[in-house]
Amino acid sequence: MNGMMMTPVFLWTDIMIWVLFVLIVIGVRQIIKDPHKRNQWRSVFASRTSMVSILVLVMYFMIALIDSVHFKVDSSTETSNHKELVSVLDIGLEHLILNSERTYSAPFALQEYSSSVVYNEQGQVQQVYLPLKNVAKHIDMDPNLVAYDVLSQVAWAFMGTLGVLIFISIIHGYFYFKSLAENTVAVKEKSLPWGTAYVTLFIITLVSFSLYSLSFDYHVLGTNKVGEDVLYQSLKSIRTGVLIGGLTTVVMLPLALVLGISAGYFKGWIDDIIQYTYTTLNSIPGVLLIAAAVLVMQSIMSNHADWFGSTEERADMRLLFLIFILGMTSWTGLCRLLRAETLKISQIEYVTAAKAFGLKPFSIIRRHIFPNLMHLVLIALVLDFSGLVLAEAVLSYVGVGVDPTMPSWGNMINQARLEMAREPMVWWSLLSAFVFMFVLVLAANLFADRVQWVLNPRSKK
Repeated sequence: MNGMMMTPVFLWTDIMIWVLFVLIVIGVRQIIKDPHKRNQWRSVFASRTSMVSILVLVMYFMIALIDSVHFKVDSSTETSNHKELVSVLDIGLEHLILNSERTYSAPFALQEYSSSVVYNEQGQVQQVYLPLKNVAKHIDMDPNLVAYDVLSQVAWAFMGTLGVLIFISIIHGYFYFKSLAENTVAVKEKSLPWGTAYVTLFIITLVSFSLYSLSFDYHVLGTNKVGEDVLYQSLKSIRTGVLIGGLTTVVMLPLALVLGISAGYFKGWIDDIIQYTYTTLNSIPGVLLIAAAVLVMQSIMSNHADWFGSTEERADMRLLFLIFILGMTSWTGLCRLLRAETLKISQIEYVTAAKAFGLKPFSIIRRHIFPNLMHLVLIALVLDFSGLVLAEAVLSYVGVGVDPTMPSWGNMINQARLEMAREPMVWWSLLSAFVFMFVLVLAANLFADRVQWVLNPRSKK
């Protein structure tokens, strides 16, 4: 990107994910200020499993944030004049974009995966495996030196990781002992599994440094049919997965809260209408409902192509519509749960006393009902996150998910269908999408289990 003019561009999904980040920061500040909430969440992170899970989730979210800062690059040369939309992640991984190959190549391979027909000097036809263009040039593509080169680069990444962790531990120790000197509640932090946190951070940093270093000289996860690096596609898909999982929960939360609490508190005809609405919505097969909405959206976008200035903006708008569609069809479960809990809480003595003293309904909901529902909301949101990430993969697999031009694990799995059937079989695209998605969903589920165990007042501690 050297010598090019970059203009900031704000996509709708970029704005939404940064707003989500601000909301998370505000929520963390509120938890720190409230001693009761702080003790609750310290109990959440007292588990080694939850500590590992939250670090993995933070890593995924940070990659999504980096990939959500976009610029429009204006490039004017004698031979070309084009505009391209790139993110900060694209700038950091520019070498993976430029070092594309002609077709498939296996992880750490020095030659193409499939043989090609060439003519030798005598004019005879031969089947040969052509060498790759952009790998292992520093070792003259010597296959005997690949293992040594990989181990040496991992060793340098190991040293860099140690340096980063030492720096982090110094900062952590400074603030910890400063809190001890001030006699704050930080004394209780000895119960947190900091050893597990540092081991997890060491593994994450070592893997990140190693992959980044090796990506300059090898296709670490191979290339796809058109020669694009699979590692780059997998990393770019993180933003799509986090957006689907995180923003959809934000979209469905207001509907579930307003309708669920209203049905449980006001009862009568309001309850009947809301129950009828979500019962009718649940009776429609979810995939068919989402597919119909996506097809209508595609038709509208096709008829108004002038709305979008680039392919990226069109793909981003389709992603935004998909988030809203998933949010509008995923609120029923949480709504039913909040309705049942509100029915129970509204019969408790202090709520009955508040009604007898003439307190207005919205004041009762704000002071007595809503605070007692927050544990259910948090548990449901964390649980729904992993389900929505998997839903995107399924929808993209059947062709009604995100735009085919947008990197996503669902699109990678969809493309891998034919690759698994060819000979020789191309397995690394499917494996890469599976591993990246599996780690995110597993971390979200493990963290949700811990949140449910701690915040649910009826769980046996």
